[in-house]
Amino acid sequence: MRKRTLMEELKLGTAPPMLQEVAGEEGLETDDLAEALINGTAVVPYNIARFMDKPCVIGGRSRIKVNANIGTSSDYTGIDDELEKLRAAVEAGADAVMDLSTGGPIDKVRDTVVANSPIPVGSVPVYQAAVRALSEKGSIVAMGPDDIFRAIEDHCASGVDFITVHCGVTKNVLETLKANPRVADIVSRGGAFLAGWILHHGEENPLYSQFDRLLDIARKYEVTLSLGDGMRPGCIEDASDAAQIAELVVLGELVKRSREAGVQCMVEGPGHIPLHQVEANVRMAKEITRGAPFYVLGPLVTDVAAGYDHIGAAIGGAVAAMAGADFLCYVTPREHLGLPTAEDVREGVIVTRIAAHAADIARGIPGASAWDLDMSRARKSLDWEEQLRLALDPLKSRRLFGERQVEGEKACSMCGDFCAMRFIAEYLGRETVDVCE
Repeated sequence: MRKRTLMEELKLGTAPPMLQEVAGEEGLETDDLAEALINGTAVVPYNIARFMDKPCVIGGRSRIKVNANIGTSSDYTGIDDELEKLRAAVEAGADAVMDLSTGGPIDKVRDTVVANSPIPVGSVPVYQAAVRALSEKGSIVAMGPDDIFRAIEDHCASGVDFITVHCGVTKNVLETLKANPRVADIVSRGGAFLAGWILHHGEENPLYSQFDRLLDIARKYEVTLSLGDGMRPGCIEDASDAAQIAELVVLGELVKRSREAGVQCMVEGPGHIPLHQVEANVRMAKEITRGAPFYVLGPLVTDVAAGYDHIGAAIGGAVAAMAGADFLCYVTPREHLGLPTAEDVREGVIVTRIAAHAADIARGIPGASAWDLDMSRARKSLDWEEQLRLALDPLKSRRLFGERQVEGEKACSMCGDFCAMRFIAEYLGRETVDVCE
């Protein structure tokens, strides 16, 4: 068993080589990253039970990260499908994935994802505890505290790097919800399972009442806790309500306890939030959680974009990240409609990366705007190979360019002989026009 956590090692002045590599990739000084990890404003999710090719920083002055959710359901249980989704997520540039499996051989799916993922893997152990309880005891609420912690231990031992734990769904928070009814009630699966358990047993959420037990497991494996938002609004009408804020206050308390225990943690956020409330939600969360890395699902800024929810989420994600969110969980085009395919995963990652990059530019992250400057210069020069290389999605860009390009034409088929870049270069006497001649 590990004696000291990463946070504790850093406080003693010891920085593992991995940290230096990660800092270098972000353009950060190792000492600055170490300070952010010590004070809890950044995390590096990695489980000491496995080797990971591409650990990443979430928070601090690092670029905005993107997560892709994959996993089986009771209707679709194929491991090969999940591997295909994992490959799609990694190839599209996701920084992390979460296995949210609830169907089929859940342990085998998770083990396979962890074994094949070069990037951090997260999970939600209470899902498996609920599935086991339903199968073995006939009801989700029949799971006991030991069943929940057994699932947590199993997931951590299998090598997942971060886990979502809905510790803030407490008896008091549920009283707040009942006193302030919602349109959509609770849309978080984990939050709903634990709320049902509390209401059925009349007891406190074990993840809150036995939080020290959770911290001990996290310390053992160096697993980052992602404090889940079980009360996240499931429609914009419920946004920023009393239950959401009451849970956030509890999470702020648990952030403090995590840091005191030397355990890395981040905080999850909404949800469905109208555009004009996004910035305020992020700033409120950062204030209450003392600057903990903030991990948002979207947020979706409208409820009527079925089939295009990835775009609604990217709009909210860009605003949230610009306001201080650190980690964007993607939404796919199939959100609210069904389990995503590998192509849905790919599209969700790309669209969310666009949102993250836009926010990186706004936040002045080193190197972010330089990428765009290189693209602008390539466009001015009509250097198509360079443009396709620099594109955030080179595969799609190359396909779209090739499908509508006229043979022998130097400009794209949008303008053809009337290309503005080429026309004005001739009159300004720019040498860059030679690239397309």
